[in-house]
Amino acid sequence: MIGENMNYKEIFDLILDENDFTVGGGSSSAIVGAMACGLMGMVANLSKGKDYGYSDKEYDDIIKELNETKANFLQGAVDDNKVYMLIVNAYKLPKSSEEEKEIRRKAIQNAGVEAAKVPLSNALLNKKVNEIGKKLLEKSNPACITDLQAGVDLSHIGINMGKSNVKANLPLIKDEKIVKNFEEEIKNL
Repeated sequence: MIGENMNYKEIFDLILDENDFTVGGGSSSAIVGAMACGLMGMVANLSKGKDYGYSDKEYDDIIKELNETKANFLQGAVDDNKVYMLIVNAYKLPKSSEEEKEIRRKAIQNAGVEAAKVPLSNALLNKKVNEIGKKLLEKSNPACITDLQAGVDLSHIGINMGKSNVKANLPLIKDEKIVKNFEEEIKNL
């Protein structure tokens, strides 16, 4: 069942299971991003109807964007597990002949590229959420500041986790141009 038709709740359960080795930091970076969205959305909701700097429509727009991003994060948690399984399956390919070795090498590299794309996407989403949270810090209900700060901190952690997971997958990629592109992307985070 691992990696096939799982949902984010099952992924989360596997993150919490110290005996499971199929889900790790990549999916976790997406889950913390989703948590950040939830906290920030709650703060935006609790800031409506008062004069904290945004109109109710602006808070609603922020909430809508956070909800859409949260859905992307939850899918990102599932996708990260799927691309990890691509790596596992690529390493299981036979390597008896030169032809099999070449097929296996290509499969490992392709899996590595896919496995770097997902945490990069999650890191970019976390950066977007972090920026939303920082803007809300000055324009939200002060009674919720700790919730909002938790969301900002979680999204920052998600950025760093995503970057680390991209870096972890780069050794699987032998094409230097692709590696350089990923390195440039994470440098900008």
